[in-house]
Amino acid sequence: MRSFYRGCTLVSLLALGAGFAACSSGSGGSGGPAQTGLAQSALTPATSCDDVEALLRERLKQNMAKSVEAERESALQQLEAGCVWFGGDGGPVGASSSGSASSGGPVSAPTEEGGGGVDDGGAKEYSTTNTQEADVDEADFIKNDGENVYILAHGQFQIFDAWPAADIHRVASVAIEGEPKKLFVHEKRALVYSSLSPSSSPDGEIAYYSSGECTYGYDCEFTGDGTPLLVTEFDISDLTAPTVVRTLKFSGSFINARRIGAAVHTIVASREPTVEGLSTWPEGLDVCSLSDQGVNPSTVAAVNSAYDKLLEKNIALIDAAPLDIQLPSVEDTVYRDGVASPKSHEPFASCENFYLSNTGDGQSFLSVVSTELGTEALGQTTIVGRPGAVYATADSLYVASRHQYGQTYGWFYDDGKATPDATTIHKFALSERAAPSAYLGSGVVKGRVLNQFALSEHEGYLRVATTTGHLPDPDTHNTVASLKQEGGELVVKGMVDHLAPGEDIRSARFYGDVGFVVTFKKTDPLYTIDFSEPEAPRVRGELKIPGFSTYMHMIDEGHVMSIGYDADDQGDFAWFQGILLQIFDVTDLDAPTLTHKEVIGTRGSASDAATNHLAFNYFTQRGLLGIPMVICEGGSGGDFGDTMTFSGLLVYKVDPGAGFTSVGGVPHPLPDASADGNGPSCGNWWSSATSFVKRSVFMEDYVYSVSEDEIRVANISDLAAPEAVVSLVP
Repeated sequence: MRSFYRGCTLVSLLALGAGFAACSSGSGGSGGPAQTGLAQSALTPATSCDDVEALLRERLKQNMAKSVEAERESALQQLEAGCVWFGGDGGPVGASSSGSASSGGPVSAPTEEGGGGVDDGGAKEYSTTNTQEADVDEADFIKNDGENVYILAHGQFQIFDAWPAADIHRVASVAIEGEPKKLFVHEKRALVYSSLSPSSSPDGEIAYYSSGECTYGYDCEFTGDGTPLLVTEFDISDLTAPTVVRTLKFSGSFINARRIGAAVHTIVASREPTVEGLSTWPEGLDVCSLSDQGVNPSTVAAVNSAYDKLLEKNIALIDAAPLDIQLPSVEDTVYRDGVASPKSHEPFASCENFYLSNTGDGQSFLSVVSTELGTEALGQTTIVGRPGAVYATADSLYVASRHQYGQTYGWFYDDGKATPDATTIHKFALSERAAPSAYLGSGVVKGRVLNQFALSEHEGYLRVATTTGHLPDPDTHNTVASLKQEGGELVVKGMVDHLAPGEDIRSARFYGDVGFVVTFKKTDPLYTIDFSEPEAPRVRGELKIPGFSTYMHMIDEGHVMSIGYDADDQGDFAWFQGILLQIFDVTDLDAPTLTHKEVIGTRGSASDAATNHLAFNYFTQRGLLGIPMVICEGGSGGDFGDTMTFSGLLVYKVDPGAGFTSVGGVPHPLPDASADGNGPSCGNWWSSATSFVKRSVFMEDYVYSVSEDEIRVANISDLAAPEAVVSLVP
């Protein structure tokens, strides 16, 4: 049958509706990205909205043609097979009778398979948000300033007077529109992020990317929840009466955010444009009837002709679609004395500061939106490209977007079979003002990043750790690259490749000119990587131990603390077991050693801190570690524990020499598993661990254990007997 197949490339299929020559053996043309070359990762400034729309139409055509081509291939295979898998209408089972895509909706791209100072009267020492970089705050649902706790819970922005600890009480509670998710607090201002329902968007459409919040990144995508974003700024000069001073309603969804001083930089992903009426199955095509005539040039030509006409129809629909109504948008409203004053300037309307991606990585929008607390300023920089993991320093912000061969049109990194995963990295300049973040350059590395900790900038170089391939593929391996900005390009200057073949990265962390990478299949090799010569990085040491780390935290210059999972070696693989705390001595990079180890519970035990660094609370001043925990006992091998013995917050004294000394735990009522079936259980999967307690705060000798429903406050000397319990339920 292959001899009857037309043999056209994807680009030449598009040529049917674009006036180009018919078939071609190459993959260039039609503005498509080349198959190789790092320069293709660079972004191109858009001169107008016409440039943006032209690229969107091109991408829509490319992705549509890819979907249609897959259906054509299937139809030809079914023709040869005698239509044995087809329904009576001549179309494949599940196709709609109207000839539209089986989903009933528009065709879109295929889915890709990750204590400082203190106010008067407050605690003298207290913990703050666990951030990756100093002086770069990260959004979370709880903040504190050593005197007050600010928290989002049960649809409300709540403020507690939290010091003295035993007298904690709520002083204000304000209902938030939508579902509040994250916040920042800085100098009498609070900024709250909430997700609105899809119906709140201008046309009721939700984003194509909608995997929800992704923190660890092993088996989830950094795509947001797909709902429009509302940003509400409060004046909290009077803590008892927070006042709304500004709202920003975006058509896109929240990805991540960073605060540097009063400047807040928010990453927003907007939905992909859609075109009504696109389909992947030709109307009236009856493959079953054709198959009765046998496989011959006539029947094959009939199938190809039907698909050629379908391509022409789809291309005409895309060319006629009014894509301008689907560009990103924001409604900016300032409140003066309680009176709303909508701002007339729409920063997205003229497509200023828009950049176009050349890597064929979808047609969604990713915006870096900059605001300044206490002002009405707003700046935005937008790229047409895929969202990704966000990493930022005080001066630069990076977005690392993951790609997989076969799911990105026009593969842009070497040979797709040899390099099935790649990551594009876009760099933006940050400031302490609400100006558009200047686009500085882009680069591409082989493999996919795990999360934000797989990136780190140091002395002008960006270090990136990636994994190529997926287990149990024996060709899976890892890479650590060093990149430097040269003009508008992030150029790979040094690389350690094929690290730990047959394993994948479970955690990475960089401190100064040293990197630590943990890979896993059966055991946990901890690699120490020397970046003192950034253009010639090298592996210095390797330590193989059972289990694996999911997050690493530097205690001091010579010691790394980690949280992860113990493991039970089964020969070709290993079962993950209880939560694992470890301390590594890395004083000698050539010979890292495991000095202390603490295993908590058995298989099925869980901690939010294992997959979300914001839940990992190391109180440096007192050497105390607080981690949310669900402890399950009775598990072994592949069997989960069947008895939950503890749900709450565990506290350890951490010392590089003495290791982990249990201080005790703040118990919370064991959740009723029969209530809704969604609470913590003893069936937690390692990459999506869920604990009833979510966060903790240390203030001097007290710890505040925070669940979704309450805050329990206990003295370190007697954690089992909280001195105060306050409800978060309205």
